Amino acid sequence: MPRPRPPYLHSEISRHGRRVWYFRKGKGPRVRLPDAYGSDDFWSAYHAAMAGEVAPKKPAGAKSGSLRWLIDKYRAESSHWSQLALETRQRRERIFQAVIEAAGDKAYTAVTRAKIVEGRDRRRATPSAANHFLKARAGLFAWAFEADHVATNPCEGVKMLSQRTDGHRPWTEADIERFEARWPVGTRERLALAILMYTGLRRGDVVKLGRQHVRDGVISLRTEKTNTPVHLPMLPALAEIIDKSPTGDLNFIATKSGRPICADAFSAMFLCACRAAGVDASPHGLRKVAATRAANAGATVAELEALFGWTGGQMASHYTKEADRARLARQAIAKLAKPER
Repeated sequence: MPRPRPPYLHSEISRHGRRVWYFRKGKGPRVRLPDAYGSDDFWSAYHAAMAGEVAPKKPAGAKSGSLRWLIDKYRAESSHWSQLALETRQRRERIFQAVIEAAGDKAYTAVTRAKIVEGRDRRRATPSAANHFLKARAGLFAWAFEADHVATNPCEGVKMLSQRTDGHRPWTEADIERFEARWPVGTRERLALAILMYTGLRRGDVVKLGRQHVRDGVISLRTEKTNTPVHLPMLPALAEIIDKSPTGDLNFIATKSGRPICADAFSAMFLCACRAAGVDASPHGLRKVAATRAANAGATVAELEALFGWTGGQMASHYTKEADRARLARQAIAKLAKPER
């Protein structure tokens, strides 16, 4: 079991996508704690606050010219950073925190292309992690180059690692049947399945979806990842399950106490529900089911993009091509039959 959190600790996500921690006992003052939860500085500040001592002075800012200083400037001044989806900022924040802990006081000008490649290859056992590391550093140094902090971008020309995967495994109809048998209508888990399956939304959009997004039987919202507007007819099957399920005030999917739930907590909850149902799949795999069903029913590239918030045609074309290939195979199989004489 996870260890209980010490008393009087509270956290929230800042506008930069960072998790910040506070100490507050009763109606006393709220004391900001160091961001690195669990560090020596964090616990020193926590115990000082518990003892009612004056909070230690905030340490001096990052040394000018250090990697920590550059990262702080990037988060505070870059429009690119502020426009990233919250979930993306949180992921990159974790990467930056690890970089700061390992080399935050070193000069950022010492970061060369060779060091970027070395950092990527050090994570080659998990290509996804290596690519997220590279994307975070590439965003940082692209901004640094534009802001004249560096003469060259050390990430330029460094390629992503091939992940050699088709991505998340699509659910099968048997998976859906097993899940529905384990989690009947009226449970939060069944509601999560229905929203994922009947809307095709990503988890970041699923957790913010609520009744305020539904008008005249149409779900309308901007996707978190691409800020693309989507308009989805509320299918009767989904509407019925929502009406029979526990929901929050502003979110269909909520904690057991009715409060909003974050994307990571939602994924953890849903994966636990999958394991309980004997299903080895992820929430994103249901998005593939929805896209496949729509394409097999004849949805065009434009229709798929309108449904799923995609742009550029590439992702939608993948599904329409698969559907076309299956249809042509069915038509062609008859031609393999032995001709009548």
